[in-house]
Amino acid sequence: MHNTLEPVLLLLFAAVIAVVGCRMLKQPAILGYLLVGMLIGPHAFSLITENDSTETLGEIGVVFLMFSIGLEFSLAKLKAMRHSVFGLGMAQVVISLIVFPLVTSQIGLSWQTGLALGGMLAMSSTAIVSKILTERIELESAHGRQIFGILLFQDLSVVPLLILIPALATNPSGKDLFIELGIAGLQAVLVLLAVFYLGDKLLRKWFHLVASQKSSELFILNVLLITLGIAWLTSQAKLSMALGAFVAGMLISETEYRFEVEDNIRPFRDILLGLFFVTIGMKLDILHLWQYALGIAVFLVLLIPGKMIMIAGLCKIFKYPPGVSLRTGIYLAQAGEFGFVLLALATQSGEALLSNYLQQSLLSAMVIAMFVAPLLIQRSDKIVLKFVKSEWMSQSLQLTRIAMASMDAESHVLICGYGRSGQYLARTLSVENIPFMALDLDPERIAEARAAGEQVVFGDAGKKEALIAAGLKRASAVVIAFSDTHLAQKIISHVQDIRPELPIIVRTLDGTDIEKLKDAGAAEVVAELQEGSLMLASHTLMLLGIPFSRVIRRIRQTREEQYALFKGFFVGETDLQESAGDASHPRLHTIHIAESAYAADKTLSEVCLESECGVEIRAIRRRNTRTITPAPELVIQVDDTLVILGTPESLKSAEKRLLQGS
Repeated sequence: MHNTLEPVLLLLFAAVIAVVGCRMLKQPAILGYLLVGMLIGPHAFSLITENDSTETLGEIGVVFLMFSIGLEFSLAKLKAMRHSVFGLGMAQVVISLIVFPLVTSQIGLSWQTGLALGGMLAMSSTAIVSKILTERIELESAHGRQIFGILLFQDLSVVPLLILIPALATNPSGKDLFIELGIAGLQAVLVLLAVFYLGDKLLRKWFHLVASQKSSELFILNVLLITLGIAWLTSQAKLSMALGAFVAGMLISETEYRFEVEDNIRPFRDILLGLFFVTIGMKLDILHLWQYALGIAVFLVLLIPGKMIMIAGLCKIFKYPPGVSLRTGIYLAQAGEFGFVLLALATQSGEALLSNYLQQSLLSAMVIAMFVAPLLIQRSDKIVLKFVKSEWMSQSLQLTRIAMASMDAESHVLICGYGRSGQYLARTLSVENIPFMALDLDPERIAEARAAGEQVVFGDAGKKEALIAAGLKRASAVVIAFSDTHLAQKIISHVQDIRPELPIIVRTLDGTDIEKLKDAGAAEVVAELQEGSLMLASHTLMLLGIPFSRVIRRIRQTREEQYALFKGFFVGETDLQESAGDASHPRLHTIHIAESAYAADKTLSEVCLESECGVEIRAIRRRNTRTITPAPELVIQVDDTLVILGTPESLKSAEKRLLQGS
């Protein structure tokens, strides 16, 4: 028992260290998992050896990753992105699968090895690229849509590769290979047809039955049962467990429980997938990398400049602008999660398909490429401007269009972001005959809005040039209508440099970053959660008969105090699930003063909660009365209940001080 548990505990400890380190460095967690796997593995400090326990955990992580891909799969999504998916995406994967066997055949390696290498190197990292696109607000940009189309086809192409590569690994000579592939394909079709037929008939009814019990524990257990159960069925048919998980996700995606399942499965997927990458990192022999230097260099050339040039060239063939083409190539010039999955499948039967030299060279190059990817993407704008001469002209043309659209604007409101909040604001301004100009990065949204005659243009509000072109020097106010604190600070900085006197109104989700945005230079910060609560409270007060003038006064007072009335909340189980790990967010806590408590018969100033523990005393409940923001000279009595506001750590310190006096 102890021998089985020790590697699992070490893996969990390594995973925690990896995530903490990557969050501090603002890097994708996958890189930390790989690095920790290298260090604790048998080729470095040998803190853990590869065994059945670690391999099983890693395999289950891949199962949940494929389940998530299946859950997001929809024919409607494919149809909307068909040109990117089945044009660019298919071309990139197919070319890789054709070229590599031809090359390996010429250098003395088998075509089977080339096919496996082509499949592995064709993959790019969905985790890294999607995170960076989201942070840079480029999901709806021209290159962002092409990137996601290619990534989607790569994910889909894994399904047949999950059948093909194990067959190649078990039969590297190629003898009767097509017969085996035919048998495997027939098995896959029969199993999948049975699963789809029975699943479509039974799954929805079964989920109705489970959901009707109104138990979250039962629902999660059922999701695990369905996912692992179908994965086990496909493994019994000598197919990949990951393939079964993909099918399970597709089945559930057609039910009304899709989004609830997705929320429930995400923690399991992320944890187990992280452990999978730790096990992959363990395979890397970092002490002998110099022996594989030539192989690593070759694979790095193929992964970074080679892949970049190929994808950029394909984009150009498909008649995308040069800037979009090169950016797409830069973003996808790295290895992917499924490349590691396919590598693990190819090496399960020993060194038959890939020699140890190829394994270590490819694994090292894939890891290095993933470390380099964020750095390369962050410099993509400079690279594009350096190598694409027309990009200067394109950006100049874009700025010219913005300037032309804002030419007649005077004393207008400059709206950054034209989503729902930006559009609602624009309608209100129009009713009051106040001119506005909006910048947004979604071409479809802009096309629809401009067709309706609205003043919105394509432009990145995070760039100073775009703000100037939109008439910042003539504007009467700037409104940042999307919730992204980092980008909002960047825009505020640009506005402060050009027109420090201009009022800036910023939207945010909650009150967490109000002080940060105020310090940056925002005149007003509108917190959606607090404003919603304020409106709820105001309507309730008016319906209870409170005079309208008094309600307005209360709203104004709360806003002037920067939502002080709404700071902190009592935490329940669902809140902990939604914000797990957020120890810095203030929350409310109640402490009952018993007869033996240290604070009994002492004044609030004597216990020094605010100065010593860093908490705020919000209220004291005594018998049936409640005193809001009590005075420091108030004496704490036995059976009082104190309501205090602070971080979990400060609340714990305050409770100890009140009860024990330490």
